Amino acid sequence: MSSSGKSGGGFKSIFAAIVIPVALLIASGIYVFILGNPANFLENNPANNPSNYLGTIHKGGIIVPILLSLLIIVITFSIERFITISSSKGSGSVEGFISRLRSNLAKGDINAANAECEKQKGSIANVVKAGLKAYRQMESDSSLDKERKIAAIQKELEEATTLELPMLSKNLMIISTIASIATLMGLLGTVIGMIRAFHALAQAGAPDAVALSTGISEALINTALGIGTSAIAIVMYNYFTNKIDSLTYGIDEAGYSIVQTFTANTK
Repeated sequence: MSSSGKSGGGFKSIFAAIVIPVALLIASGIYVFILGNPANFLENNPANNPSNYLGTIHKGGIIVPILLSLLIIVITFSIERFITISSSKGSGSVEGFISRLRSNLAKGDINAANAECEKQKGSIANVVKAGLKAYRQMESDSSLDKERKIAAIQKELEEATTLELPMLSKNLMIISTIASIATLMGLLGTVIGMIRAFHALAQAGAPDAVALSTGISEALINTALGIGTSAIAIVMYNYFTNKIDSLTYGIDEAGYSIVQTFTANTK
């Protein structure tokens, strides 16, 4: 189990290292070739005012591709976390698995409990299998007293849990960080855009309401992108955190059932 956990962790680290620069490249391509398409501007000239929303977003400035890359990163890691956590849950209902496990343990049928783990798969099943293995070893070990046997089972469960849980929360820190900085990046883009707009008005020498409103509209695009990206990141982070908490509770409940059964059946 430990070797698979390490290899999985290495893959996730490589995945994260690849996704971020690729997202920047994709976002830059979208900014230049899609948003910056001449057809999105008056007279097919990017130097003119935008003729649609795509052109308006392009006029948001250099912060736009950064915000787009943050959005792509959030979406990519959300998909990756959804797949990982769904597979960690196993093939069936966690509540149903725990119920069947308790029933088999109450009957003293360790083989049936192991069979349920093989069918369920996932993180909870991995931890339970480690606990059941220790359960069998302690049953046949006459050199230890009851308290030490229980402690050995609990230690095995804790070690198995320690191997499984980090894989569930990996890359969530990236989503959490983007939730915090996306809005700030949007505000930075807006401030830069406002400075640019007022500077252009000052150079013109006369107030131009149309130019000013256009400049403000372009600047606020960054705020809208930043807030939207941050909102998606917050929702995804809370969703996955809740799923991980449910799995953690299931692991604790399964481990408690194994220890209680061993305590009750051992003199």
